[in-house]
Amino acid sequence: MIKTLIALACAAVLTACSTTSPDVIGRDDAGRLSSVLSATVESVRDVTVEGGTGAVGAATGAIVLGTAGGSVGGKREQVAVGTLAAVLGGVLGHAIERNATREVGQEIIVRLAGGERRAVVQAKGAEAFRPGDAVTLVTTAGRVRVTLDGRAPARGS
Repeated sequence: MIKTLIALACAAVLTACSTTSPDVIGRDDAGRLSSVLSATVESVRDVTVEGGTGAVGAATGAIVLGTAGGSVGGKREQVAVGTLAAVLGGVLGHAIERNATREVGQEIIVRLAGGERRAVVQAKGAEAFRPGDAVTLVTTAGRVRVTLDGRAPARGS
């Protein structure tokens, strides 16, 4: 049982490594040309970015619990208990992965120079956004992130 819990915990930790943080740039995005737009923050609200639902958690849970359940009882019981344990492990592993990869995010509504409004949802990063902030929208391969405009005067000046 201890080995099962350790294996599930390791799977959860590994799946928690994925992020939508604006402070983390993917390897594929490095060196890629991005389009840049200037905007002003109109509003910011906290949101929850739902966790990933890949197959890693479900597969790990199914294998670990299926193997553990398959060692219970006689030959007939092993098949039945192993199968049920594998299904239960898959469901539990999926839930663990989903919860482990959930992130606190922000929905940032901005107004572009021409008056058009846009909304961007991203994980909370190191920068704190407030209404009135000058920001830059960086679009790379269809993904958008919002950063504070480094050229803008500091708040309150």
